[in-house]
Amino acid sequence: MEVTYRVAGMGDMDELVRLRLEYLTADFGELDSVQADGIRSVLPDYLQRHLCDDLHAEVACCDGKLVGTCWLLVAEKPASVAFPHGRTAAVFNVYVDPDYRRRGIARELMTRLIAKAEQLRLDRLELRATAMGYELYRSIGFVDDESSHTAMNYVVGQ
Repeated sequence: MEVTYRVAGMGDMDELVRLRLEYLTADFGELDSVQADGIRSVLPDYLQRHLCDDLHAEVACCDGKLVGTCWLLVAEKPASVAFPHGRTAAVFNVYVDPDYRRRGIARELMTRLIAKAEQLRLDRLELRATAMGYELYRSIGFVDDESSHTAMNYVVGQ
């Protein structure tokens, strides 16, 4: 079994949607049909507008099938002490099919994503680690966010 790696393109749209839904199911539990159908209906348009622009996706392939992916969403912000060039990115949707885990695929995908971040001259990569991914991220250099600020969210419309 040979695994190959590459940058995702527009021709990978259906597989990227499938892997996104698999990631969300693994992270949040089984999605109901309304949730899954809603994501399936909006995600292709999002990918069409962002992929290969401010969204970079790495994929792992085996026997013609995508078996893993990770995404990097670049954002430009006003420069600050924490990001002097004003360019940061969020890492998300790090996912490997369960049949292909524990083979270094996620590590290779992340290594490739970090190389892309360096090429883009980003100041910082941010991610929210699941319990399963935490040790991998630590081992490749991610550190716990130690900020004097408290992360908060506001859900619009609720």
